[in-house]
Amino acid sequence: MIQSLKKFKILGGRTLKTGISVFLTALICGFFNLPIIFAVITAIVTVEHTAADSIKKAFVRFPASAIGALLATSLYAILGKGALTFGLVAMITIAVCHKLRLDDGIIVATITAIAMIPDFQEHYIVSFFTRLGTTSIGIIISTLVNFFLLPPNYSPMIYKDINSLYNHAAVLLERIISDIVAESKEKNRGIQRSYRQLTAHLERTYQLSQFQREEWKYHKHTKEEMSAFQFSQKKLGAFQQIAYHLGNLQYVKTQSSDFTEKEKELLLTLTEDFVKVLQDPTHVISEDQFQRVEQLDDVFWKWKEEHVEKQTGFRHHLPPQTILIYELLCFHDVLEELQSMSEKHKPMVHECYL
Repeated sequence: MIQSLKKFKILGGRTLKTGISVFLTALICGFFNLPIIFAVITAIVTVEHTAADSIKKAFVRFPASAIGALLATSLYAILGKGALTFGLVAMITIAVCHKLRLDDGIIVATITAIAMIPDFQEHYIVSFFTRLGTTSIGIIISTLVNFFLLPPNYSPMIYKDINSLYNHAAVLLERIISDIVAESKEKNRGIQRSYRQLTAHLERTYQLSQFQREEWKYHKHTKEEMSAFQFSQKKLGAFQQIAYHLGNLQYVKTQSSDFTEKEKELLLTLTEDFVKVLQDPTHVISEDQFQRVEQLDDVFWKWKEEHVEKQTGFRHHLPPQTILIYELLCFHDVLEELQSMSEKHKPMVHECYL
């Protein structure tokens, strides 16, 4: 039943685990005739992306909740149920938890403390242990559910994101070179926005990779899964270099008139080659591309040796034209590494990226 529910996009693994955590927490609190609302709120906010995070943060949230409950009890005894009590409890709870480096427990601790104030019993000690107990039930249940039920598998998302990143890079590269050759005046705005989106997407994929590493500390995985994951990290490492070169290319200040028609044609044709390699999960490089890269290398040395001197006689070591060509040559080197890497891991490429 759970697996069938996961097919609906609205019911992801974390959503299901939250619902199950709330259900079990409410069931246990109801059985022992304990206030349900505090435990349920805690269960909702403590479901994490990975079992590792749940366990790690559970050891922080429990003492933080105890601090919040103690502060609420103390200030209620002194000031009563007033607006000042709510404000002071929230501020002091946050400050104390932060000072004690219990930042992961601040939200739970503050909710616990604030929620206690409107419903204090006559016996403050009983209220303290009741609220702390219900909060602990929420923390424990959400941690156990996160650990044992529906362990997340981020690998398919990582593989999908990697393909998406390479396709995005292909489109961005084609746009950068086309705009340089066509000398578009509006290129910078759209290109820089697209590059920021690319780097943000890359960071999210690295975050998913970190989640997967943490998850495997507590759940079994096969050698094949680990090998496929390691290959994905190599592809991400190569893409990091690609993103670096794309970042440099977008700031190269060249003009269309700087290049001959033959050089422009070479730049555009080679860019098409690069785009094909980026969009192909196997990253196969054609022999024609190698030949064009050799031609581009000749153009690089031509520009290096014959670049124009300024009237002052100052000679730039790398004028913009050579920077552009240099970045494209470096780009090709990364693609060669990708091709070699993919040839060594053909079964994984076909299983995960095709």
